[in-house]
Amino acid sequence: MRRRTSTGESCVADPARAPLSVLRHPAAAPLAVLAAGAAGACYLYTTDPHEPGHVLPRCPLRLVTGLLCPACGGTRMVYDLMHGHFTAAWLDNRLLLLASPFALGLLARWFLEGVRGRRWRPEPSARTQAVVLLVAAAWVVVRNLVQ
Repeated sequence: MRRRTSTGESCVADPARAPLSVLRHPAAAPLAVLAAGAAGACYLYTTDPHEPGHVLPRCPLRLVTGLLCPACGGTRMVYDLMHGHFTAAWLDNRLLLLASPFALGLLARWFLEGVRGRRWRPEPSARTQAVVLLVAAAWVVVRNLVQ
């Protein structure tokens, strides 16, 4: 709840609620995603996902069906990219590697709009959503047949 001072400036009436407004800032969510990504990257940098026995997420689809999902190999791909092994990253997951610049661009736009104080959500058309789903489904079929 805000109130106006005699000079017309806005101030927070209840100081205990002030931190809540920071969490509602449009930049809070993208900053949290970036912080979580940075923490995950720091852990992954020192943890080789090519070797078994590490605390890393497993693909639920692969655990249940044995099939590779569209994102399988993503953890290994990121590890290889961070260590400069571009050929290995390509072999881990080609489609995800090609899609990464687009995903990073969306994250950058989300962050920049948040810093400017604006909320932003991408709104892909139905056609775009269908293309993404069809490409992902085709990638699942191709990579599981070629495996």
